[in-house]
Amino acid sequence: MELIPSFSVDHTRIIPGIYESRVDTINDAVVTTFDVRMKTPNAEPAIAPAAMHTIEHVVATYLRNNPAWKDKLIYWGPMGCLTGFYIIVKGRPAASEMYPILLEAFRHMSEYEGEVPGATPKNCGNYLMHDLPMAKWEAKRYVEYLMNADKEKIFEYPQTERLTVEGNQSFFDS
Repeated sequence: MELIPSFSVDHTRIIPGIYESRVDTINDAVVTTFDVRMKTPNAEPAIAPAAMHTIEHVVATYLRNNPAWKDKLIYWGPMGCLTGFYIIVKGRPAASEMYPILLEAFRHMSEYEGEVPGATPKNCGNYLMHDLPMAKWEAKRYVEYLMNADKEKIFEYPQTERLTVEGNQSFFDS
């Protein structure tokens, strides 16, 4: 079988950043998936599952309540490798255009106080697996990184022999 695009990126060369992962056309609508990479794969510890879960809840709630982004957001969720998140949005903004809202969302996460949104047995399938202090620490670290990072390097995957999906066909089109 052919590797899917996200597995065909050379993970030994990825640094934290915000990368366009794929662009799909569904009927006449364009949607873009971004790799919101918080950790250097295979070179630093992954994010603890409970912290990842908390970041997912708080940032998803923030984005879905943001007046400028709530109607553009399709999906926000964790990578299985626990090194970052995927965000899928309507349209085709550049990775650099995602920077302000993601910086804002992670800043919100780093300063968040109170109950984790949706962390109840009725609202969440694993409501006990949350770690707000560690989620805040990870978010603060990522905010500091994004603010100080070389903007020439954090918006484009490092040059690799990346496989492409011909014609940006998605599984919805097959």
